[in-house]
Amino acid sequence: MIQVCLNGVRSAGDGTAVPLSPAALAESAAAAVTAGAAEVHVHPKTPCGNDSLSPRVVGPALEAIRAVVQVPVGVTTGAWAEPDPARRVERIRSWSVLPDYASVNWHEDGADAVAAALLERGVGIEAGIWADTPAARRFLQSPYAPRVLRILAEVIDTPAQAAEPAARALLAELGTAHGRPVLLHGHEHGTWPVLRLAHRLGLDTRIGLEDVLVLPDGERAESNAQLVRAALACP
Repeated sequence: MIQVCLNGVRSAGDGTAVPLSPAALAESAAAAVTAGAAEVHVHPKTPCGNDSLSPRVVGPALEAIRAVVQVPVGVTTGAWAEPDPARRVERIRSWSVLPDYASVNWHEDGADAVAAALLERGVGIEAGIWADTPAARRFLQSPYAPRVLRILAEVIDTPAQAAEPAARALLAELGTAHGRPVLLHGHEHGTWPVLRLAHRLGLDTRIGLEDVLVLPDGERAESNAQLVRAALACP
């Protein structure tokens, strides 16, 4: 399975290909799903381009995307969108339109509380486990670990030559991870090496402008759909 990550924390400064508004997110999601993406991960944005967990921001983004695709749609709950863990929980409890799943970064303070709030709302959890952080240890000790939808094993800001070893070390640290499925992906220079590793290991993965702005040959990507097609063609 390939998930498309439409935008991440990127802004208009990263180029016009990065979708920000609900309409742009919907258009990009539709094209990416047509290209072969099986799920959509999105960072809903304020009109100023900032990530937000506000129901007034999350709801319109989800509604716009769901109007054009029939696949699961997930959102971030990253601390950068709401630094205060208690406020993050309040935001989740205030959502009027629910995503199918949401990512929870276990290296961030308040991960267990955020996970509990999502489960209370019936929202699936992607457990974001970043390499080279305490996330794996914290997650494996969490009472919510066996209840997550999947593990999001993430190699973030790692040079290309170190990405595969970092990914393998993270997978070893996670072990069986309570038997939950694993989606493995990289970021920036490590994106394509980790994606190829995921393919070789038979793991789910993801691609999109959140993770990388360039194709395997280094050319600038024109869209999320182009990245999805390139990912499906990767050996």
